[in-house]
Amino acid sequence: QVQLVESGGGSVQAGGSLRLSCVASGYGYSRYCMGWFRQGPGKEREGVAAIDTDGTKSYIDSVKGRFTISRDNAKNTLDLQMNSLKHEDTAMYYCAAAGDCLATRAVGGILIVEADFHYWGQGTQVTVSS
Repeated sequence: QVQLVESGGGSVQAGGSLRLSCVASGYGYSRYCMGWFRQGPGKEREGVAAIDTDGTKSYIDSVKGRFTISRDNAKNTLDLQMNSLKHEDTAMYYCAAAGDCLATRAVGGILIVEADFHYWGQGTQVTVSS
C-alpha cells in the first residue's frame, strides 16, 4: 500500500506556471504506475497525465505540450510541471497510484483510465485567473 501527499497548488494568472509535487510513502514506489487527475467545478474527475514503471508518459490532448509529468524513484516523488496555464485548468488536482496501468496502456495512453488507480492523495487546488 502507498500513501500520497500532494503540494504545490495555488493561484496564478493565465499564461503562468505551477509545479505540483506528490510524495509517496510505503514500499515499492518504483513498481507503481503514477498519475495526475483533476476535477474542475461542476465537472467529473479526469486523468491528466500518467507515467508508467518503464517511464512511458501519457497525456490527454488538452495538456499536451504544456504539462510535463516526471518521477524520481529514489525520492518517491511525482511531479507535474504546468506551463501556459489556462482558466480551464482550474481544478483540484490529485496524485494517484496504480499497481498496473493496464487499461491506460490498452487505449494507447490517449486516456488516463481512473479504474487503473487505487491509491489517492487528498488533492491540491489550482486556480487560474483569466
